[in-house]
Amino acid sequence: MAMEDNIRLIVEQVLSELGKNQPMAAGLNCSPASPDSGSGLENVSDLAKVDLQRYLQVPNPVNKALYEEMKLSTPARIGVWRTGTRPLTDTWLRFRADHAVAQDSVLGEVPVEFPAKYNMVCVKTQCESKDEYLTRPDLGRKLDEAGLNLIRVKCRKGAKLQIIVADGLSSKAVEANIPNLLPAMLQGLEGMGIDVGTPIFVQYARVAIMDAIGEELKPEAAIVLLGERPGLGTAESMSAYIGYQPRAGMVESERTVVSNIHKGGTPAAEAGAHLSSLLKKILDARASGVNLH
Repeated sequence: MAMEDNIRLIVEQVLSELGKNQPMAAGLNCSPASPDSGSGLENVSDLAKVDLQRYLQVPNPVNKALYEEMKLSTPARIGVWRTGTRPLTDTWLRFRADHAVAQDSVLGEVPVEFPAKYNMVCVKTQCESKDEYLTRPDLGRKLDEAGLNLIRVKCRKGAKLQIIVADGLSSKAVEANIPNLLPAMLQGLEGMGIDVGTPIFVQYARVAIMDAIGEELKPEAAIVLLGERPGLGTAESMSAYIGYQPRAGMVESERTVVSNIHKGGTPAAEAGAHLSSLLKKILDARASGVNLH
C-alpha cells in the first residue's frame, strides 16, 4: 500500500474516533468522513476558533458548575482531560494550531497599505528583514538613513505628543487593535487640547525606537503602540509605552507601560480612552515611569 494511502487511512480513523468518542464544542465539526468526501478534512472546522474557556472536555464532571467557573476564570489550559497518559487528539491539535497562529504573527508583516489608512508616515529601522529583527534587537532601536530623512521632511518637530505605531513581535496585534484604539485615543487627546504630531509607523521596531525619534523630533512626550510577543492564549496583544522627553540613553524605568490590550484583556477602544487620560496626566506631571507620582 502506498504511503499516501496509509496517511489517508490514519486521518480518517482519527476523525472517526473524534466524531464518536470526544465531546466537542459547539461549532467544532469533526464528523467521520463520508465515502465521497475524500480525506474528510474539508469537514473539519478551524480549531483555533473554539473558545477553550467554554469547551468542557472532561466527560461527566462531578461538579459541572465548578468546572465551568474554573475554566472561565483563566485562559490557561485546564480541565483538558486525557487518554491514558497522553492528551486528547483535539487538545494536541489545538495546541499546534495556537502555536502556528503565534508563529504566523511573529513572522508575518503588516500590510503595506495599512499605515496610509491612518495617515501615518511609514519608515523602517536598520533591520533589513524579519530574521534580522529577531536576532539583532539593537538594530530595531534605530531608524535607517532613509527613515530619518523621511521624518525630517514629513513630520512636524516640537509637538506636545508624538504617536508611534510599531509592528514589534506581533503584526496581528497592530491589525486587530489600531483600527479602534487610535481613533478613540485621538478623540480623547483632541478633547483635552493636546497637540499631536504626525503619526509614524515603524517596521521592525523595538520599544526604544521612541528614543531615536525623540532625538530627531523633540516632542514633549511620545507613545509607542507595539505588538507584543504572542502566546498560546492570544496573538493579538498590544502594549503602549509612554516616555516623557524621549531621548537617547533613556532608561526603561522612565517609561510608563499599559499592557494586555486585546479583546480578551482591555479592549482596544477602552484602552484608547484610558491612554488619552494617562497621557494628559503624564504631560501635566512632566514625568513618566518611576518618576510619575
